[in-house]
Amino acid sequence: MAATRPARAARFDRDYYRRYYLDPRTAVNSRDDMRRMARFIAAYLGYLDLPVRRILDAGCGCGWLRAPFRRHLPSATYTGLEYSDYLCRRYGWTRGSIDRYSARSRFQLVICNGVLQYLGDRAAVRALANLARLSEGVLYFNALTLEDWRFHADRARTDAEVHLRPALWYRARLRRSFIEIGAGLWLRSGSGVPLWQLERAERAVRLNQARSPASTRS
Repeated sequence: MAATRPARAARFDRDYYRRYYLDPRTAVNSRDDMRRMARFIAAYLGYLDLPVRRILDAGCGCGWLRAPFRRHLPSATYTGLEYSDYLCRRYGWTRGSIDRYSARSRFQLVICNGVLQYLGDRAAVRALANLARLSEGVLYFNALTLEDWRFHADRARTDAEVHLRPALWYRARLRRSFIEIGAGLWLRSGSGVPLWQLERAERAVRLNQARSPASTRS
């Protein structure tokens, strides 16, 4: 039987974030990791010449991306969406889940990092479709995959109470609405941002080899 919403939300309490984020002996991520991520994403968006007015950080956690994005993308507003009641009370984030969240306007940058492995298959499918609805620019997406757990993850620091799926499960669904451009970045199809063929992931090249972009980038 699936856990009820209060039971699931209660799991993401102070002890959870202390263990996986705040205690350097057991943390799976650090503030420095998030600073590097924000710097990289902002630099790539600058390379694409994509103006960013609105950022959605879906599953924002402790909000460690907010300050770096304010530094690197100062004209953009930041919305932190979070499922944890504890973090929403502490930081004032927007309460909600990415599979159900709606917004009046779309976002030029959407972050969904380390979230969907906590959702069952049906909710994860809804979330991926919702990411496409919310995005009109670039999505940064990452989730713990079956391959990561087997070959890459530090199991002493990584939460094992998740839904492990192959990377291809996510890629197959993201490719319905996005073009994979590498390093976790996905460009929304129809965004009008031109890409050189070798800037696309190999699968994206095969799918789009017969298409010519309407505009060019020098």
